[in-house]
Amino acid sequence: MGSLIKFQRTLSIQSCFPETGSTPGSGQRTPPNDNIHTTRICETPVDEGMGVETMFSIEIPMTNSAQVLPLPPSGQHVSLLVTDRVSTAIAFRPTSTSQLTLPRRFLRVRTKANINRTVYVPLYQAALTGDWEKANEFIRVHPSSLTARITKGRETALHIAAGAKQANFVEELVKLMNARDLELKNKFDNTALCFAAASGNTRIAEVMVKKNSDLPSMRGSKGVTALHMAALLGHKDMVWFLYSVTKDEDLTKEDFIGLLIASISSNLFDVALHILDRQPQMAIERDSNGETALHVLARKTLAFSCKSGLGIGQGFSNSSTYMLFRSRLLWIAEEVLCIKGFQSKKILDMQPLELLKRLWEQITWLDDAQIGSLLRSPSQPTFIAVEFGNFEFVFELLRSYPDLIWKVDDQSRSIFHIAVMHRQEKIFNLIYDIGAHKDLITAYKDTNNTNMLHLAAKLGPANRLNIVSGAALQMQRELLWFKEVEKNVQPSYKDMRDTNGRTPRMLFTEEHKGLVNAGERWMKDTATSCMLVAALITTVMFAAIFTVPGGNNDEGTPNFIHTKPFVVFTVTDAFALFSSVTSILMFLSILTSRYAEEDFLETLPKRLIIGLTTLFLSIASMLIAFTATFVMVLSHKLTWFVIPVALTACVPVTLFAFLQFPLLADTIHSSYGSGIFARRDIDKLY
Repeated sequence: MGSLIKFQRTLSIQSCFPETGSTPGSGQRTPPNDNIHTTRICETPVDEGMGVETMFSIEIPMTNSAQVLPLPPSGQHVSLLVTDRVSTAIAFRPTSTSQLTLPRRFLRVRTKANINRTVYVPLYQAALTGDWEKANEFIRVHPSSLTARITKGRETALHIAAGAKQANFVEELVKLMNARDLELKNKFDNTALCFAAASGNTRIAEVMVKKNSDLPSMRGSKGVTALHMAALLGHKDMVWFLYSVTKDEDLTKEDFIGLLIASISSNLFDVALHILDRQPQMAIERDSNGETALHVLARKTLAFSCKSGLGIGQGFSNSSTYMLFRSRLLWIAEEVLCIKGFQSKKILDMQPLELLKRLWEQITWLDDAQIGSLLRSPSQPTFIAVEFGNFEFVFELLRSYPDLIWKVDDQSRSIFHIAVMHRQEKIFNLIYDIGAHKDLITAYKDTNNTNMLHLAAKLGPANRLNIVSGAALQMQRELLWFKEVEKNVQPSYKDMRDTNGRTPRMLFTEEHKGLVNAGERWMKDTATSCMLVAALITTVMFAAIFTVPGGNNDEGTPNFIHTKPFVVFTVTDAFALFSSVTSILMFLSILTSRYAEEDFLETLPKRLIIGLTTLFLSIASMLIAFTATFVMVLSHKLTWFVIPVALTACVPVTLFAFLQFPLLADTIHSSYGSGIFARRDIDKLY
């Protein structure tokens, strides 16, 4: 619940542009109350074209008692609207001073300038579609509409056009307006520049700022600048332009930290690096949620797509030399080898890592107590990174600050415990790089007497289970995790009971009962479908060998026995028959399996591999046999048709390979390959 509350407090673009339901002329009425009469007394409109009126609203409860209401002065046109289940409108011109009675406590009179926005519908549509000719004609007829509020959200035509990215329309409209007109705000205090920042159209913003240079410093909804709004939406060009025209003295410390956080959240790492160059102290400042830029960067798993071989603690002099050398190589790749976009992509890939280094450089200037406080509240960045699977982030921090391996959360769980919980195998593998300290860390227990093996016994997160295909392979992955953690904990921990009296094995069985049942259904459905195909192939291939193409002579010898296509047909037919029969046996063994937990680790996956492989071979052999038969029978008459038929025969085989290869590859990789816990030398800490 705590994390949810923090998330709701985070500034977002939705909070800057709330839903208003503002459409021109969309007067929405409150649903009538069965116990209330609503009476509206309206004076004659002052301006017929603009529809301005003065309104008196009276709410009258449904009673049978006498009701008295003083009428307006004689001779004035009055419309009376009484609303109940059936709305009734009465228009009359009073000629006497008679009174309608109404108890005073029920009388509520209010005066309101109500703009009839239906008049502005043409202007609204023109601004939305960029039809300047239509808008210009409307403005000539109604000059006041140039700055009029044409929606319930009190937006002007400039707001609408800017939000709709109508650059030409905005350019013409701004020419007719003075500088002060561009400062008009809507109902939520947003200027038209805020709408331009949200749209990401830099040309619109340039036109506005050229007319009024004070616009970038003006604040919109929630006190947010247009620059901050552009950063929230990730409009890089807009952010750089607004940053260049916004004065530093117009931005507070809260603005800078908010802009830094928004830039990182929107993957604008070059902007974040620029802010740190000018405001290095922002690296340790916290936003309204108490988070620093390091906390936000920890969640950017996909951003760390390129991993540098340099650690953070190696110093920035070496890093700068390395960056210069690397940039030279990238220039050669792009200019000499004509690999366009190569350099810019590589630079973008390195920006998150460089940002991490800059942030950590500032943090290391703090004393140990301050570093501990920053990493502990409101949550530890390393724990966030582990949860999101941000391996490069964790890797770099551990290399530069090894003491992080001893940090625990409020339940005495280390980063390796969190890695087990969230099934992050690359991060868990780092435990093998810390030597004998591994035995100390794996001994940590939480307040419920739950050790690391208990965490491995719990069902993994859905997003990690879905990495592999099918419930059976998901169950295999869970078993691999349990076995791997079991190898690293003390022997006594294998039988340790938690506060509910459950050992890790008991907890594993309880947590994975549903997955075992789902895996059994998935295996049986797959085996049944594949066995049906294999049985059909067996039937066809068995019949084909006794009805050879071309027929037999009087001695019973096939007529084409001495031709090469006949030899190909015979061999492939026999191979397809034997392969399909083997496939049937494998799928039959899957159907009759006992489906115990351990069967999902090796037995069932191996049978599935053999079954799918032999089925694929039987299909390929069958099509080769068909092609050979076609060549024997029709090649002397339809020679030109042989090659297209042979190519067409490759289509089903290729299609089957593409459809089934991911499943087969996952199964082979987890059963016979290096496995999910395979390690590369480049991923070792020391």
